[in-house]
Amino acid sequence: MAQTGTKMAAFKQALPLSFSIMAGFVFLGITCGMYSSSLGLPWWMPTFMSIAIFGGSAEFVVASMLPGVFDPLTTFAVILVVQARHLFYGLSMLWPFRGMGRKKPYLIYALCDESFSINYGAHIPADIDRGWFMLFVSLLNQSSWVLGCTLGGVFGSMIPLDIEGISFAMTALFFVIFLDQWLQEKSHVSSLTGLAASAAALAIFGADSFLIPAMIGILVVVTALRPKLEGVYASGDRAAQAPAHNENGGDEA
Repeated sequence: MAQTGTKMAAFKQALPLSFSIMAGFVFLGITCGMYSSSLGLPWWMPTFMSIAIFGGSAEFVVASMLPGVFDPLTTFAVILVVQARHLFYGLSMLWPFRGMGRKKPYLIYALCDESFSINYGAHIPADIDRGWFMLFVSLLNQSSWVLGCTLGGVFGSMIPLDIEGISFAMTALFFVIFLDQWLQEKSHVSSLTGLAASAAALAIFGADSFLIPAMIGILVVVTALRPKLEGVYASGDRAAQAPAHNENGGDEA
């Protein structure tokens, strides 16, 4: 019963934080499924990719390559470049994933942009099991993506639709996540570094090749500023944990 209560408490904590992303994943998954069906792939292929790959942009790329002469090495190289940002996420999650036991393999497998954003930045209450919280965040997000891809694959095989321009929903979702982090963070140095590095890399390398140079630039700058950033965040955490004082000088309950 105690284990069940622990899981339920973690689930209730994870669900509200994941709900907006889940809604976006269903919508984007439908887009991916319909796109795959429009290329002549069977309805079940988007479902299979959402389970075996679970990488939104990667699945779009793989779907576009499957109808032609499939080249595994080329596909691997393209996907490696597209998903290389996960290497940076993985480094950031080395400490949070410590001691997760049997949950760790799935947490690593299901790590995506949105799950990383929640699991890394969420302020989890002390009485909530962090491992179960992160697992439910990842599981809810992937389940929503699988559902969307399945619906899109089925609908796309039955009702051909024009989905041009709908991929902008992914950009909108990332923008909302960025705004949420901006409002929560103690210092905007990291966010401003990301914007500046991305803009510089875009100007130098172009839209098709800017992602990896931008990530490297962010890593270099944030690493150089790490001592100062750690001091800022540590002072903010101490202020948040300090008891509030009322006007009479006593601590509020």
